[in-house]
Amino acid sequence: MQEKKTEMANKKPKKANLLDHHSIKHILDESVSEIVTSRGYEEDVRMSNIRLFFGTIIIVIALFAQFYNKKFPQNREFLIGCIVLYIVFNGLLQLIIHLKEKNAILVTYPPKGSFTSTGLVVSSKLPRFSDEYTLTIASADPKSISAGKPVQFTKSVTQWYLSVTLTLTPQNFNEVHAQNFNEVN
Repeated sequence: MQEKKTEMANKKPKKANLLDHHSIKHILDESVSEIVTSRGYEEDVRMSNIRLFFGTIIIVIALFAQFYNKKFPQNREFLIGCIVLYIVFNGLLQLIIHLKEKNAILVTYPPKGSFTSTGLVVSSKLPRFSDEYTLTIASADPKSISAGKPVQFTKSVTQWYLSVTLTLTPQNFNEVHAQNFNEVN
């Protein structure tokens, strides 16, 4: 654990265009993900794999519709079927993203050797034209008996950058940890 802390301290600070809202949020989200995974949480990529699977199916349907052997009047029913399947699978993909993932930037398994049976869901918000970055850490399975209350932490982005580089340090993350982070475990 000590070597991970020194490894993080030796990393170069990440640079972001401070005039670009999405760039700032991306750097903060990336830094939070690195800090959480450095604390022993392994990323759960199952939902990403499901999204990739649905995306691949959508692409294959579109390719079949584009490169089917017959010309337009003869393949009309086939094209209608492809369009319907394309809409259905895109709808399923959007439902997964909207209902299951929400604003999640990281979903984890429980740490190895932990007594809890649930990981974490880390999500963030940085509203447009605002400097208030909100970080939320919740249990991956809120119905689990070992799930704690979600922890929400809001802080101005201006408190997390130095000169023209934007950095999220473990010290900033320790403030979140101090606000009942242990309850989520």
